[in-house]
Amino acid sequence: MGENTVFTTPVQGGSIPTAQPIQAVPLVPVPQVSSSPVLSSQGESLSRPPVLDESGGGFPFGKILKIVIGALLVIILVFIAIVVVLPKIQNSGEKEAVITYWGLWENENVMKGIIADFQRQNPKIKVIYEKQNIKEYRERVTTRIANGTGPDMFMIHNSWVPMFAGLLTPVPSSVMKNEEFQNAYYPVVQRDLMRNGAIYGIPAGIDTLSMYVNKDIFESAGIEVPTMWDDFANVARKLTVKDEQGRIKTAGAALGTFDNINHAPDIISLLFLQNGADLRNLSVTNQNASDALSFYTSFARDAGSVWDETLDPSLLMFTQGNLAMYFGYSWDFFVIKASNPNLPFDIHPVPHLQGKEMTIASYWVNSVPIKSKHQKEAMLFMKYLAKMETQQKLFADASKTRFFGFPYARLDMASLLKDNQYVYPFIAQAKNASSSFFASDTYDNGLNAQSNVYLGNAVRGMLNGDSAQTAVDTLTQGVLQILQRYGQQ
Repeated sequence: MGENTVFTTPVQGGSIPTAQPIQAVPLVPVPQVSSSPVLSSQGESLSRPPVLDESGGGFPFGKILKIVIGALLVIILVFIAIVVVLPKIQNSGEKEAVITYWGLWENENVMKGIIADFQRQNPKIKVIYEKQNIKEYRERVTTRIANGTGPDMFMIHNSWVPMFAGLLTPVPSSVMKNEEFQNAYYPVVQRDLMRNGAIYGIPAGIDTLSMYVNKDIFESAGIEVPTMWDDFANVARKLTVKDEQGRIKTAGAALGTFDNINHAPDIISLLFLQNGADLRNLSVTNQNASDALSFYTSFARDAGSVWDETLDPSLLMFTQGNLAMYFGYSWDFFVIKASNPNLPFDIHPVPHLQGKEMTIASYWVNSVPIKSKHQKEAMLFMKYLAKMETQQKLFADASKTRFFGFPYARLDMASLLKDNQYVYPFIAQAKNASSSFFASDTYDNGLNAQSNVYLGNAVRGMLNGDSAQTAVDTLTQGVLQILQRYGQQ
């Protein structure tokens, strides 16, 4: 490797109604009482009050009382109309905002409880959740947003932000301030979603490339799980079992090829980044990239190979119990459990170089398109989904249908999953994770898929005899064209 690199190739490798005015109550004239004294039988004058005449003569206190009470009732009714009825009439004239949310992974049954809670708190907003097919999703949502018929909120992969430049609405400070975002989310999320001080989405979860280990194979060999790449290479060779013809029966690790290794782009990105290669400018760090690519392909070359192109896909090999170490994400857990419920395995951090404890992050983000007719309402829903209480409920509801929900994207929620042996290994690496446009399983037919084509060609070329330098030169030229196409250079 280059002067500052560590990898070496292993040996053997409405209108509002107007309120009616209150009618003035007419004043009733008070009858005049004669000032002449009334004489008693003894001729003395006596002062006495006027006699009330029930037939209408005298001072009519009863009529006045009725008028006053009636006026008070009118006042009370008008008050009720203004305070209680009028707002309802005003609200009834407001139209209900209907927002459409395009998701990818959660079923409607998982989302309906969250949506119902949000709608109870926001009765003038209705949320329609539509689970999309990932195939051709990126092109479909891009086209719909461009012509104004797209969703009001939708999911993108963390590596897709460059492809959606100009189509996303920045998150307003009323939803999340920059300081809050920086305190709540991992550095990789901040690097991916913040551009020129603006936030362009809030993650639905976080995931990191991790190492699945077959416990039976390790225990039978009496070998500890490696943490450094040198040890990893030695352990992979010790655990590989071949038949008399040299065909691999049990593979120590799945590295070296491209087409039959799940997440090959992510694994190679991991080696590039740990070895100091600049993914956006490989030509500047050509030697670093060459050394990393040589290390990767060594696992499928020469007599010490632990993997080859004839084997089943790596995930299938692991579920069958024929692979000791597999690199994957949290969603691979469900495939493994569904295929082989009794397979004993643990999840560990990926190996690293000295002082380079980093991995690759791959996760999905909620964003609001710039052409949404209900941006305010969509942002309110996004804010609701990002709340800690909502995240906990989503995780719990999802865990009723599968082993666990999305690992929490919030840094301040990591400790809540510390006792979950299945989820925490992915969370524990998030603080040291980086992103890559060499990403698997995004089905974007764009930046990622096109970059992966060149990466795959580089690996195949080396397996067919090309030098690492030649492979990286060709890879660099291809990636540069793609990055320029998406405004990244």
